[in-house]
Amino acid sequence: MTEGSRRAVFLDRDGTLAKAMVYLSDPEQVALLPGTAAALSDFHDGGFALVVVTNQSGIARGLYSENEYHAVAKRLDDLLAAAGSPVDATMYCPHHPDFGPACECRKPATGMYRRAAAELGLDLANSYYVGDKVLDVTPALELGGVGVLVRTGYGVEESARVPAGMEVVEDLVGAARLILTGG
Repeated sequence: MTEGSRRAVFLDRDGTLAKAMVYLSDPEQVALLPGTAAALSDFHDGGFALVVVTNQSGIARGLYSENEYHAVAKRLDDLLAAAGSPVDATMYCPHHPDFGPACECRKPATGMYRRAAAELGLDLANSYYVGDKVLDVTPALELGGVGVLVRTGYGVEESARVPAGMEVVEDLVGAARLILTGG
């Protein structure tokens, strides 16, 4: 893979951008967390590519179909676009090791990030990995860049387990402030 030059902010979906819902399969239940659109707009203004990276084990578990996943993803894309904050790409993993073979894409594995980098010309080592779970931020340990845990969604419970060198902020607005000010 040829590494690109554009920096990115990789964003978990549930609990980071949108209200955390267990096995979300109904587009009507998609609700942006407060400050999401403004934070994404700030990232755009800062020159970052925005990539949603989401594990969707409900597909492997048979709890919802890929078509239902895509309907939810479209609803999120539509809400973000209407708010003037579209994302550049969305990567998802439909697998779970208890319901099929292991894969290279399920977070914290780095397959989705590497694919996004190849498709969009992204510099993984100078990017940010933002989410409400430790598995969302630890790809930074392998890929370079900075992991930023938000204390929305599962973030409050997860913050006690964040590895050294990772940042912890209250929400996506705090992540934008941290990333855009360099500290």
